[in-house]
Amino acid sequence: MRDRLRCPGLRCSGLFRRAIAVFFVSVVHASAALAFQPLITDDTGTQGAGGNQIEFALNRQELKSAGDTTKTRTLPLVYTRGLADTLDAYVGVSHVRIRSSIAGSDAKGGGNPVLGLKWRFYHNEERKLSIGFKPELQIGVSNDAVARGLGIDRNSYSGLIIATQETGFGAVHFNVGRSQMNYGLDANRNANRHAIHRLSVAPVFGVAEGWKVAVDLGVTTNPDRTRRARMGYAELGAIWSPGKDLDFALGWIANLADGEPRSFTWTAGVTWRFK
Repeated sequence: MRDRLRCPGLRCSGLFRRAIAVFFVSVVHASAALAFQPLITDDTGTQGAGGNQIEFALNRQELKSAGDTTKTRTLPLVYTRGLADTLDAYVGVSHVRIRSSIAGSDAKGGGNPVLGLKWRFYHNEERKLSIGFKPELQIGVSNDAVARGLGIDRNSYSGLIIATQETGFGAVHFNVGRSQMNYGLDANRNANRHAIHRLSVAPVFGVAEGWKVAVDLGVTTNPDRTRRARMGYAELGAIWSPGKDLDFALGWIANLADGEPRSFTWTAGVTWRFK
């Protein structure tokens, strides 16, 4: 039974905070679904019927809190298949490695797997506007993985509305979404918010042939009930496309949460599309 898992109070709290950090690094920040690499904000693009896409990324976050400096590295891998011209299905897995300044708190293993769809249900060619919907399931990890701070122990769900407006300089992407996070431990259910919201915008600029730069700004819900409900992020990103089916991406994300020092995440990734 998941609710029977026990650990000492301070250690359990610290491990769970790391699990939340992993959740946001791998699912929200540079999402395990990888969104539009290296951005957190997704776009409405799909692979088309019979199209395939593989995405791989390296995310590295450093989080400092009282008495502990934690460095978290996640390696998400996502495969996407085009079921129709406007509908994709995807599956994602990730490997997590945590290094902590607290003795005995290092950990490594699998994070929360994800399954999802992306459906572009509206497109207006004249207005250059498209809108889509992206539901996702984050699968719970084992009690042992929870105890080591690698993920959330019960299945969680999310839904994201995506809008893309093409412009003279490139495009602007808008996201609004909600996640339902489910916790097995009573202490975690009582101490943390279950509904996590995100609102974000990302203008992407075409600056040269094969090159794009982007700014991604957003606000999200802080899962910790003891702190202010809102936290935010800002990201600078660059994308190099040597060909139409291959992208290399690099991003730098600044995260800000109430009562915590600012933390930073570096993300680098590659996207390959093929038939």
